[in-house]
Amino acid sequence: MKLTTKEWITSAEDDLLSAKKLAEEIRLTNIVAFHCQQCIEKSFKALIEEQLGISVKSHDLIRLKDKANLILPDDDITTLAIINEVYIDARYPGDMGLMPHGKPTPGETKKFILFSQSVLEKVINLMG
Repeated sequence: MKLTTKEWITSAEDDLLSAKKLAEEIRLTNIVAFHCQQCIEKSFKALIEEQLGISVKSHDLIRLKDKANLILPDDDITTLAIINEVYIDARYPGDMGLMPHGKPTPGETKKFILFSQSVLEKVINLMG
């Protein structure tokens, strides 16, 4: 595994760990969702770096998944599309991790954490 790829994976793992720790605070569901989005984004970027040797400057999870040539079941694509909505530019911290309907529910964030973990594990397994 390339050094850059390892750095992406470590950063993705850090985001996942952050999401899990913050999930204990019901007030922080938006921040949990943001860390889940970041975990998935960095996982995809690691796979792209490892497979194609390129860096993609995008935060769009659907685009990154396609660039990584990663196949996911339809249910996972739906979850990915939902999590894709929580990314926002860091210049707007008041909106960080919000979804179109506002803060994610604790149930949604639990689902996001499990999904993020499964994506990260899938990417690590693909890279051997």
